[in-house]
Amino acid sequence: MSIGRVVFLFFVLLVAGLVYAVRAGHVDIPPRWNPWAPLDLREPPNWLTSLKLRRLREDRELCEQALATAELRYAAVPDRTPEPRCPIENAVRVQAGDVRFNGAFLATCPLAAAYALFERHGLQPAAQAVFGQPVTQVDHFGSFACRNIARSNRRSQHASANALDLAGFRLADGTRITVARDWQGDDAKARFLREVHAAACRTFNVTLGPGYNAAHHDHFHVDMGGFGVCR
Repeated sequence: MSIGRVVFLFFVLLVAGLVYAVRAGHVDIPPRWNPWAPLDLREPPNWLTSLKLRRLREDRELCEQALATAELRYAAVPDRTPEPRCPIENAVRVQAGDVRFNGAFLATCPLAAAYALFERHGLQPAAQAVFGQPVTQVDHFGSFACRNIARSNRRSQHASANALDLAGFRLADGTRITVARDWQGDDAKARFLREVHAAACRTFNVTLGPGYNAAHHDHFHVDMGGFGVCR
């Protein structure tokens, strides 16, 4: 056996041993850098965050551990199929966060967790950077809608409550900012919306805004169904 092959096998065994040791708890590393540790939504996102969000899809217990670290008021929703071909699984009804909503909304666990990350690490920092004050209310157009993607035979992520349409934001001093009215231009409101859009792109699997098509002229569509689409 060649020296190169021996070195390669040794490296593979070393990595496998390290993975086993970390997973078994024999090696202590910070939870935010441990792929098997529950997602802590208070921690700034890192390269493991998307992996941990994906793990929440099929694991309600892991989902509850993650959401327990978020400033969200929510209630678990039993798995059900409210309309044919539109099942809702591993979902919660989000009632409020650090901000108010114009109404509660259904969300899959990964979507609710991603929203909590977005609000804490994207939305509020953008508001402080541009306006020096926090967002106190988020206005949305809803999450669950049993339908296909427009002009398509494929089911929308809204059909499983895995998408949310963000329409506007209200600041502590009462200022109201909407995607429909304030996206265009280069004033403070437009700059804020562009920062919010960029933050959504970093957090959700899919973010679609007014730059995507006319159907999104008045909201940011965010969902956890795809991979790396930011338009």
